[in-house]
Amino acid sequence: AEGGAPAAGATAAPAQAPAPPAPALPDFAKWGETRREPMSGIRKATVRAMAQAWSSVPMVTHFDRADITEFEALRKRYAPKAEAVGAKLTPTAMLLKVVAGALRKFPDFNASVDTRTNEVVYKSYVNLGVAVDTDAGLLVPVIKHADRKNMIELARELGELAEKARARKLAPEDMQGGNFNVSNLGGIGGTGFTPIVNPPDVAILGVSRGQMEPVYNRDTGSFDARMIMPLSLTYDHRLIDGAQAARFLRWVCQAIEDPFLMALEG
Repeated sequence: AEGGAPAAGATAAPAQAPAPPAPALPDFAKWGETRREPMSGIRKATVRAMAQAWSSVPMVTHFDRADITEFEALRKRYAPKAEAVGAKLTPTAMLLKVVAGALRKFPDFNASVDTRTNEVVYKSYVNLGVAVDTDAGLLVPVIKHADRKNMIELARELGELAEKARARKLAPEDMQGGNFNVSNLGGIGGTGFTPIVNPPDVAILGVSRGQMEPVYNRDTGSFDARMIMPLSLTYDHRLIDGAQAARFLRWVCQAIEDPFLMALEG
């Protein structure tokens, strides 16, 4: 009964073993001058979260590439409309709309694993976390109900949250309740990376810098210059299998390449 003694024959859950103590560092001063600085609160929280994630979630990363030639042309075409209402139509803002549609179509990626009850928790809402690089470290504000908002609304809210993050004015509720994260490093550089899943999420999308590449055109038999963007999807292999991950990321790529697909299937 609730609040009563355990039933006869019930076995108590085993206590979780304490984490082993961190090994002592060598005396670096033997080889040269050093200095120490205390970790910021954000860095200490990041250390704890990343260590827990890495030790508890079996992660796999799947890679794909999207042709963003038309996607980028549309962004530039409609950017003035967004600016007229105080929003900046960035690639990340447009990607949030695509990802929200993908999470609706593939609910396993909008879920969490409860190992205590051996259940999968499926969420009927779509809240997207967006990694923001700040002087104090990485912060991840969350856009609530992203699937109910259009691209201009997403762009405006993303800009406001990113500004609050860099000014260190985010409230705790601004960073809670996320289902899936997007990390875009394209503005800095790189050809790909493997982002880490942030439990209880089961997946995260990494976005790298797009660049012009020659792409073979089967219709003309020639090579066309196209803007290609690398994407990387890290997922929790306890819930998501490789084929599911491949289908999810391929749908994201196709929705980027053909926005009508999102309206048709999203």
